[in-house]
Amino acid sequence: MNARVTIATLSKQIITEADAYRHLEGMRWSGAPVCAHCDGTDVYLIPPANGVSRKTAAGKMSERRVWKCRECKRQFSVLTGTIMHATKISVRTWVLVIFDMCASKNGISAREVERRYGVSARSAWHMLHRIRHAMANHGSDTMVGLLVADETWIGGDPKNDHHYKPQPKPEVFQPGSIRPNQHTDKTPVLCLINAETGEARSAVVADVTGKTLRKAIAQNANIAASHLMTDESSSYKAFSSEWLSHQSVNHSKGEYVRGNVSTNMAENFFSQLKRSIDGTHHHVSKEHLSRYLGEFDFRYTTCKLPDVERMAILGHRLEGRLSYKRVKASN
Repeated sequence: MNARVTIATLSKQIITEADAYRHLEGMRWSGAPVCAHCDGTDVYLIPPANGVSRKTAAGKMSERRVWKCRECKRQFSVLTGTIMHATKISVRTWVLVIFDMCASKNGISAREVERRYGVSARSAWHMLHRIRHAMANHGSDTMVGLLVADETWIGGDPKNDHHYKPQPKPEVFQPGSIRPNQHTDKTPVLCLINAETGEARSAVVADVTGKTLRKAIAQNANIAASHLMTDESSSYKAFSSEWLSHQSVNHSKGEYVRGNVSTNMAENFFSQLKRSIDGTHHHVSKEHLSRYLGEFDFRYTTCKLPDVERMAILGHRLEGRLSYKRVKASN
């Protein structure tokens, strides 16, 4: 596919549902269909009787492309076992929305999808969360190399809340406890970026103490085999000896770059994240913030790739179902 594909050219290439199925098959299988039930490769396409569409169990005509596995004898489609499993929304709409998500630097809101594609607000909201679920890293290998770590707080200023009540601050700071400036209703977020590969991984954390940060970093990086760059936060000093090396810059003294040491990559990530949340989504709840972080991690990691290549990478991550009930349960 041409690297200069846009939403306009893509919509011309995908006119019918059959076209959308073929496009999605190319994204997910790259020309080598695999059985969704047993991972067998000895499969064949079941052509519809009239060559165009087939009648569903409900008596409606559908252009759904159905495959059958010679090994397990079961039928499947490119949607089986993916985030689009059993969807009632057209596959063409799915493909176009996925492209929008991959191509929009600031993301796209559910209300925008509702207006552009004529789906209900609830369906649009569920679609985007399922795409974010696919974008997130699930069981990926741990990061190794030169890593940049930083943390920020997401959310509005608690003082703007009509029911705001100042929380008491401890008069004396006890080592290992939460610092006075950490008493806030905002949600702390940790970002870890591989300065060599550009891969970003971020996570919602309970607080920014050394114990919490170490646990979150250990889930994503091989501490003993990596180098770390941070700001002057004392939280990282609690486990700085576990790294191959730990260097920091002192922001409080106006030091942001010292030789090759800097946290600018993480600062840039947070800058884009916050602008997008404020301008596109306006508000993101703490319960769903982790999925939005997965979305921005994916786009940051693949920022140097053309939109069509970013979409192709996402095509290999579509496995896994995320029901509406499960998404609502996180509220």
